[in-house]
Amino acid sequence: MTPKAGCTPLTLADYETLARSRMPAMAHAYFSAGAGEELGLAANLAQWRGWRLLPQVLNGRAAGGGTNIRLFGADLAHPFIVAPMALQRLAHSEGEAAVALAAAAQGGVMTVATESSVTIEDMARTSPGPLWFQLYPRHAFAQSLDLLRRAEGAGCSAIVVTVDAPLTPPRPREIRAGFHLPDGIAPVHLSQMAPPVFAALEDGESPVFDRLLTIAPDWDDIAKLRAATRLPLILKGILNPADAKRAVACGADGIVVSNHGGRLLDSLPTALEMLPVVADAVAGAVPLIVDGGVRRGEDALIARALGADAVMVGRPVLHGLAVAGARGASHVLRILRDELEVAMALLGLRTLADVSTDMLRQAPLMPNEPGM
Repeated sequence: MTPKAGCTPLTLADYETLARSRMPAMAHAYFSAGAGEELGLAANLAQWRGWRLLPQVLNGRAAGGGTNIRLFGADLAHPFIVAPMALQRLAHSEGEAAVALAAAAQGGVMTVATESSVTIEDMARTSPGPLWFQLYPRHAFAQSLDLLRRAEGAGCSAIVVTVDAPLTPPRPREIRAGFHLPDGIAPVHLSQMAPPVFAALEDGESPVFDRLLTIAPDWDDIAKLRAATRLPLILKGILNPADAKRAVACGADGIVVSNHGGRLLDSLPTALEMLPVVADAVAGAVPLIVDGGVRRGEDALIARALGADAVMVGRPVLHGLAVAGARGASHVLRILRDELEVAMALLGLRTLADVSTDMLRQAPLMPNEPGM
């Protein structure tokens, strides 16, 4: 059912419905769009629905448990990490500052995007909770290093390096909506950084292969970042088990298994389907986080059973932000934690460490079940 105006949203789907009417159409298209025909976006959501959880009943030992986890030396109240998302002031005037407060209020952690519309320093001053910083490697390593030092100076407790997006593909829904940055909203961390300068294309040259990819990051950049900081270094955007092994060999402290929210290519596998393969490849050497399509508390249990230590949550937090600012984003995270607690109790689980693969049963989607 669609929530009525004035009613308190009860699910993440309620917040998504309400957010559609609270955001300008252009902003909604920017945050919601996927690549191409948005098949990958739909698959991210549908993949979670192919799993069922098998309970153990009359399990009194589950009393006194909880949803807390320890990750990269930090104690968190739950496994729902706010994913890096750009330009959040498009959804609400307080943008990332409100989301940082929301994450702190729920005992979690927020990942601040390179293309944030609020500075990391401002968030660190106003939020009591831990912050991670997401770094898009820049065309000049000196610029990457500047961003890294800003994050360290602001007290960030981890660096999340996005490795899967050497360029941004056009997204038809954004283009049709005429997306552009309104006055007063910009990726503030990049405002003083010079963009790359290219020579004019010669006949027959490709703007992708002969220009953009000539400055794309590579594994040497990861090695230099690893040498430049003592903070945990987490690589985000890995799907291939060979890349996962190389990440561990390169000194990464963690991996985010992700297809970039379905925003890069329609034909990428989902993070959830690749999670067990990546988990097998790294064999417990580093923590794994899965990103893409999380919409329910019990999704964290499915992810855990398939090899993840935590999950990232993106668009639902923005929906909460658009509806009610920090309170809305906080409520979205609270809904997820409450749903997780209920699921754990009904499954006979005391802690997330009790989750095991034998709890999972794979099932086809119901005939009339939507993919999104």
